[in-house]
Amino acid sequence: MALVLKPPHPLPAPSPAGRFALFLAGSIEMGRATDWQTTVTQALAAYDVLLFNPRRDDWDSSWVQSKDTAVFREQVEWELTALEQADLIAFYFDPTTQAPITLLELGLFGRTSQTVVCCPNGFWRK
Repeated sequence: MALVLKPPHPLPAPSPAGRFALFLAGSIEMGRATDWQTTVTQALAAYDVLLFNPRRDDWDSSWVQSKDTAVFREQVEWELTALEQADLIAFYFDPTTQAPITLLELGLFGRTSQTVVCCPNGFWRK
């Protein structure tokens, strides 16, 4: 059975119990992007995998996106640590979003062999 972790849940030590770890990188932009992470989570529910899902249940769009805002900094650090721990990073670019953070993450990790990218027609960059 899949184990799904979301921020601010503490991250385990790398490769817990030998589970394959997948990071769900991609468009979130609360209220604009489809909740594609739930679709992937449901599809993989029966497998013994660890899913890092950065879509935070208690996200508040009024949070100032600054390193000086503790909860925002916690989110960014959680994501970067989980990206480093992942065996595979799945990127999804929702056509209704611009996804600047996802583009940054792709720039950081896209040159590795541990990435897959889904960029449907309609996304503003290809």
